[in-house]
Amino acid sequence: MNSTPSHTLAELCTLADLPARTVRYYVQIGLVDRPQGETRAARYSTRQLEQLLLIKKWTAAGLSLDRIRDLLQGDEPPVAPRPRAPGSVEVRSHIHIADGIDVVIEPGRAGLSPEQLRQFLAGAMALHAHITGTTNPDQGPTP
Repeated sequence: MNSTPSHTLAELCTLADLPARTVRYYVQIGLVDRPQGETRAARYSTRQLEQLLLIKKWTAAGLSLDRIRDLLQGDEPPVAPRPRAPGSVEVRSHIHIADGIDVVIEPGRAGLSPEQLRQFLAGAMALHAHITGTTNPDQGPTP
């Protein structure tokens, strides 16, 4: 992609949907490349936008900034499968869809942002309602 500086900080923040303070912090700690120029004359390229979007995606998936730094410097996948060892602890979310139907999600492995998870669950609930002929999984069949 084009890496010619073309965005002001305000434009970059709008495109990445992040506050300027967060963008400046990511630049300060070296997660995002420094802009060309300084202060109000600073210009950001598509590369910095791509870095911000990846950081946003990976933080939403629960990755630490240290892990994100490693990912931005290498080509390994964002969430490497971890072997389950006896005695290991995993945090999981159990979401009740309907009587007898629960979805179990381990956020660190799922790789879904909170918004993607909400969309997934809304789709699962809508599919259940469609199959069973209910308007709401808590209600009985529609008349």
